[in-house]
Amino acid sequence: MPVQDLEPYYNWRGFYRSEEDELSPFYGTVHDEFHYTHHVYNFLLHPQWDDMGSETLYLKVLFASYEHHVVIIELIGEWNDCIGNDIMFLKRDIADVFLQQGINRFVLIGENVLNFHAGDDSYYEEWFDDVDEGWICLINFREHILREIRKYQLDFYLLFGGELDQLPWRTMQPLQLVQKIESLFQKRLGA
Repeated sequence: MPVQDLEPYYNWRGFYRSEEDELSPFYGTVHDEFHYTHHVYNFLLHPQWDDMGSETLYLKVLFASYEHHVVIIELIGEWNDCIGNDIMFLKRDIADVFLQQGINRFVLIGENVLNFHAGDDSYYEEWFDDVDEGWICLINFREHILREIRKYQLDFYLLFGGELDQLPWRTMQPLQLVQKIESLFQKRLGA
């Protein structure tokens, strides 16, 4: 499938739309379905993806619940902390906005992240400290990306592995996904 045909997951739009959420960093965003303006290198991206300031990493906030303190974000592109400092954009322009609203549980869906290049870990450490009793969970990231995350010891700040690496999240509603993730955490802690 060409990259420009990859849309953010659409079936949860009945639960949440970031462009209609006054507390979202994407409140008021208008997506033009006919003009493709975002791209990663020479590959155009579907216009539903949101720009967070990175040249290579885009996202879509699929769900946010301030009552349940959770946000679910789908990512696409190349996550490059080494050159583009993408974690800075993700932390400052996205996570911090939700943290200010009481969100402390972050689900990052990474099956469309093609590469990862680590840099400094200070933004990961800061984000980890900011979630306090919450968490930052990665689901469905590719194995070569998870190896890089482990290599740079970012797994201290990010939760992933086991069933989280192949979780059929599209078969669930947003809060069911969060419950599934938490049940997996409980199993790990109890083991």
